[in-house]
Amino acid sequence: MAEQKLPKLTTRVRFPSPAPSTLLRRFLFLLALLAPAFAWAQAAPRLASLAVEIWPEYDRPAALVILRGVLAEGVKLPAAISIRLPAASEGAAAVAYSSSADGNLLNLKNEQTKSGDYVTVKFDLPERFFHVEFYAPVQTSERARSFTYTWPGDLAVDRATVVVQEPAAAEGIVVEPNLAEKSTGGEGMTYRFGDLGALPAGKALPITIKYTKADARPSVDIKGIRTAQAGPASAASAPAAPAASGANLPEWVVPAVAFAALSIVGVLLVLFMWRRRVAAPAAAQTAGFCTKCGAALAAGANFCGKCGTKIAAAR
Repeated sequence: MAEQKLPKLTTRVRFPSPAPSTLLRRFLFLLALLAPAFAWAQAAPRLASLAVEIWPEYDRPAALVILRGVLAEGVKLPAAISIRLPAASEGAAAVAYSSSADGNLLNLKNEQTKSGDYVTVKFDLPERFFHVEFYAPVQTSERARSFTYTWPGDLAVDRATVVVQEPAAAEGIVVEPNLAEKSTGGEGMTYRFGDLGALPAGKALPITIKYTKADARPSVDIKGIRTAQAGPASAASAPAAPAASGANLPEWVVPAVAFAALSIVGVLLVLFMWRRRVAAPAAAQTAGFCTKCGAALAAGANFCGKCGTKIAAAR
């Protein structure tokens, strides 16, 4: 009996294309790995120096707090600044900037949002120097008085200094942290000051002032000081700042836009590749239909696999 040869069967194994959801998960995982780099680009800028000045009962029964900040070298301008003030202050009374340490203060457009224990002040700083003023209430119904302001640590500071103006007619003044240095200003007011060194971001700095005072009048009335001449120039009386140019975008805008564009392009690329991989096998399986029986023709076939009709060369 003649040996019967069995037809050789060729099995083509096709691996299924990943579903869109799988590809998207992979792409999102990649974006998650890259996210810290983009978050770094949006990190709060560092300050080369910050001076916190507190003037209790200077021109009203409240404490005037002044924050004078200087951006560190290398921070790109404009810089997005966000500082939290005590909610009891009802927000900043003045926000200004300057091109130099002793330059004229110019009003700066800002946004203030109250939430919980804080009022958050946000502004885009066009120069390296900024100046923020606010008033916080002081309990003056008793002779013994105390006031505390806490710097919340919103920005890293290379060098922090504290200046406290002693209220006129006040006695037994105690400041924590201790400020050993003293000086007298041109208006006859006494100032205590000290250098506290570097402050990392997130480190709070409480400053407490305790004293006794029988005279209910503020220092400007007791000393006969005209407020326009006392101390540093107030941002409230500074001329309006010039309108910001549309080109002065915050530093984080460019990487954020690039990240969004990368995400969109990536998603479109994933969908395109998936559709192409699904459509390619289907296109390879057929190369038209038989003109006699209508059966699908295999790619490269010379005869119809169903009825045997020769396939025209013109096809």
